[in-house]
Amino acid sequence: MEEQTPNSKTLNEIDNLKEEESLKKIEAALFISGRFLNTRELVALTDINPILLKQLIEKLVEKYSNEETGLHILKKQDMWKMDVKSEHTDMINRLATGSAEFSKAEQETLAIIAYKHPIKQSVLIKIRGNKAYDHVKHFIKLGLIKSKRLGHTKELTLSQAFYDYFQVKKETEEQ
Repeated sequence: MEEQTPNSKTLNEIDNLKEEESLKKIEAALFISGRFLNTRELVALTDINPILLKQLIEKLVEKYSNEETGLHILKKQDMWKMDVKSEHTDMINRLATGSAEFSKAEQETLAIIAYKHPIKQSVLIKIRGNKAYDHVKHFIKLGLIKSKRLGHTKELTLSQAFYDYFQVKKETEEQ
C-alpha cells in the first residue's frame, strides 16, 4: 500500500499563503516606519529569515514600480523605505505642514497619563503645568481618558477608547 503524502498543490498553496503574509508584514513595517530600515531591523520586526526577507523586498520593489500607485520603495545601501512618489510631493508637503492631531504638549501630557495611570490630576498639573487642565478636558471630550472625583482633585485613568485608538492592549490583557 502506498504512503499518502500531501499533494504538491496543497504545499504550493501553503507556501504562497506564507509568502503573502510575509510580504504584508514587510510592507506594513516599511509603510509605518517613515524612515529607512536595515535588514536587522526588518528581521527583528517581521521574524523573517534575512535571505528570504531580501528576496521578498525585491518582489515588493518590483510590485510598487509596476503598479499604478502613489508609493514606491527606495533602497539606500542595505536599507529600504516606503515613500511617496515624487509626482505627489506637493500634496504631501501641504499635508505635512498642517496641524498634527495632538500638539506636542498634548502628546506629552497624554504620555504621562498613560505611563502613570491612574494618576491624580493634581500630580499631573505639578508635572506638566496649568496647560494640562486644557489637555485633560480635550482628552475627556475625545473619550480617551476618564476622570472621577478623588477628594479635592480628580483621578485620571485611560478609557477603552484610548486602547482602541492607539491599538494597544490593556496590561491585564497582555498577561
